Amino acid sequence: MERQPHDRLDELQRDPYPLYARARDAEGLTFVAELDAWLVARDADVREVLRRADDFSSAGALRPDVMPAPAALAVLGGGFGGRPVVVGADGTRHQELRAPIVRGLSPARVAAVVPYAAERAAALVDAFMDGEHKEGHVELMSAYARRLPGEVIGRIVGLDPADVPAVVHGGYRAEELLFRPLPEDEQIAVAQDVVATQHILDRYARDRHAEPREDLCTDIVASVTAPDSGEGGAELTLDQRHEVASHLQNLLIAGHLTTTALIGTTVLHLLRHPDQWQLLCAEPDRIPAAVEEAARYDTALQGFRRVTTRPVVLAGTELPAGATLFVAFGAANRDGARHPGPDGFDITRTPVRHLAFGLGAHACPGSQLAREQLRLTLEELTSRLPGLRLSREHPVTMRPTMIHRSPQSLHLTW
Repeated sequence: MERQPHDRLDELQRDPYPLYARARDAEGLTFVAELDAWLVARDADVREVLRRADDFSSAGALRPDVMPAPAALAVLGGGFGGRPVVVGADGTRHQELRAPIVRGLSPARVAAVVPYAAERAAALVDAFMDGEHKEGHVELMSAYARRLPGEVIGRIVGLDPADVPAVVHGGYRAEELLFRPLPEDEQIAVAQDVVATQHILDRYARDRHAEPREDLCTDIVASVTAPDSGEGGAELTLDQRHEVASHLQNLLIAGHLTTTALIGTTVLHLLRHPDQWQLLCAEPDRIPAAVEEAARYDTALQGFRRVTTRPVVLAGTELPAGATLFVAFGAANRDGARHPGPDGFDITRTPVRHLAFGLGAHACPGSQLAREQLRLTLEELTSRLPGLRLSREHPVTMRPTMIHRSPQSLHLTW
């Protein structure tokens, strides 16, 4: 039986690295039908695209792989959002959208939230060591990796901890709706979950407009309402509510899905290399280097789309205006021209700047927050569970996505 297009896409997404290797070795760029885009796979070419934002627009960065059915779109029409966000903006507008996020994720704010993150990391490990998982088994993604990042970014944004699980669930559902082929009835159910999350975020937007606080939600509301600040205590307009909800939804998804993925892949690869796990347990000073190697070796955000704004030549390939590229950070991070022995996972390698968190105008403003959470995670696990190992009874399958690459589940024993 011939494989369907979405089956081929799943296969590619679960392990894109063989394709990346072929694309790096090929003349010019490689067009990949499953991605409907030209694949930019070499480190130098990826860096060139990221530095030439005027020629390679971010407008299509979040283009859905799957367009929802009309019935699902009708459900989404009852929510809030659909406005441009920082990931998909260019130029001055991008700078305006990015500014409050950069301030909200400043080194000072990240440092201020680290004690809370450390407390929550320890509590989550306590729960699976001493609670229902005391028999020496845990599924790490659900018990820890999908929980810590949501709680931490929720704290920075200003969410009530009771709302965090619903917001995290809504983030995964939004990704599912836009990037997975689903039957229409399931699309409708997913869209309903997404809209429910948007209504939660709209409530926060209106609350913070009425009663500002020292949190990122207030900063985003203020950035949206700044041109109309002369209106005093006027309520947010409907369009402003849509805009704030869009920003919050994008920020929260970026703030938890990527870090969740990074935690999962980091623990996976360390435990697939027991000698390196044991080295890390014996020498915890190596944890920052392990964080960088894990991010390079199996990048959580594999890449983003870009669209050419004019005819250009890249890597010897002539591209017309309007051509779509998939700029593969994950491929660049396995480029031997920059990273010797790129397919080896080695926490002792001499660090070379990788592209796991992007580069230039669109470099991830939350990279330090992600690093801190991964550092705390490794400190907890290496010090308290040095005997941790992968469960032989549960083979690891990677999620079929290029946006937040991680294990579908990660069963561990000790």
